[in-house]
Amino acid sequence: MPDETDRLIVITGGPGAGKTSLIEALAAGGHAVRPEAGRAVIRAHQAVGGRGLPWVDPALFAELMLAADLRGHAEALARRGTVFFDRGIPDIAGYLTLCGLPVPDHVARAARRLRYRRTVFIAPPWREIFTQDAERKQDFAEAERTYVAMTETYPRYGYELVELPCASVAERVSFVRDRLLGSG
Repeated sequence: MPDETDRLIVITGGPGAGKTSLIEALAAGGHAVRPEAGRAVIRAHQAVGGRGLPWVDPALFAELMLAADLRGHAEALARRGTVFFDRGIPDIAGYLTLCGLPVPDHVARAARRLRYRRTVFIAPPWREIFTQDAERKQDFAEAERTYVAMTETYPRYGYELVELPCASVAERVSFVRDRLLGSG
């Protein structure tokens, strides 16, 4: 019997690498998706002048993302079928490391215990599509550092990274589908 978490698929990478566009295309194709927690936290705290922003209080921002990701993981397990995640719990450990902050035991424990499919897709830095906006204040150099942090973090938690091609969204959707069908 396959592991129930095999149907939980993570797409990770640095900011501005096309993860969300891929997730949106998968959703448009009828797949269940979980949006990135970080953007939702940023929008909510910007709206009320809160402190849970990565440029104000990175540790609080990480805790708020963890709370959202814990809920999202539980909700995905409660439903049937494949669910694609725009980032996973290990991203929080990578984010904290990138910020030079320690990874609290409870974050590491969550990353070890709340599993996804072993194959994780990672979007490489892609200068041609990189943009900044009100929620994405990182520059391209930080996007590159984030990518490196994820390439180090996910294997530490037992995941195998598969790099997405720098290609159109439709080609990326096909790549993901082909890889998932081919890897069982």
